Amino acid sequence: MTEWHFYEPAQGHGLAHDPLNAIVGPRPIGWIATVSADGRRNLAPYSFFNLFSYRPPIIGFCSNGAKDSLANARETGEFVWNLATRDLAAAMNETSAMTDEDEFTRAGLAALPSERVAPPRVALSPVQFECKVTQIVQLQDRHGAGVPGWLVLGEAVAIHIDTAMLEDGVYQTARARPILRGGGPADYFELGETFAMTRPG
Repeated sequence: MTEWHFYEPAQGHGLAHDPLNAIVGPRPIGWIATVSADGRRNLAPYSFFNLFSYRPPIIGFCSNGAKDSLANARETGEFVWNLATRDLAAAMNETSAMTDEDEFTRAGLAALPSERVAPPRVALSPVQFECKVTQIVQLQDRHGAGVPGWLVLGEAVAIHIDTAMLEDGVYQTARARPILRGGGPADYFELGETFAMTRPG
């Protein structure tokens, strides 16, 4: 017989650490570069991030709290997603600090100019998506009341891939050594063992 730990989130989880983001994980990291309307650079990681559509390619990140990335995306309508990899993990973590500093400078990261948007790209990241904002949606609870979380969706209008990540025209996911966010206070994962399955009929 399975013994269940049952809880209603509104009443608290009753555990040492909230299990929610450990259960829905590991999650890809939205390493988001933006610029403010007056040209100040910002770079920050978001653990609520994913790809939502192939054509057009739509990705999104959620800002819990009204942070600089949200403000900049709202002001300018642009952002760049950079793939966070194992080699860049320490620098990515450094950009999570709540600071008014330029995070590229703080983390010692070189930047590259983008082709179609104003925010720069992380030079050492093997993949970058240049995005135009399509929607910004404030999340709501079940009663329709707004909560302090905003989903920023953007269409990738230009994509850069390090050709070393390609083999016979196929992107090699594990080769980039992407890192993923776990649920503990300091848990991250590197993409591990893979297995193959094909869709039926």
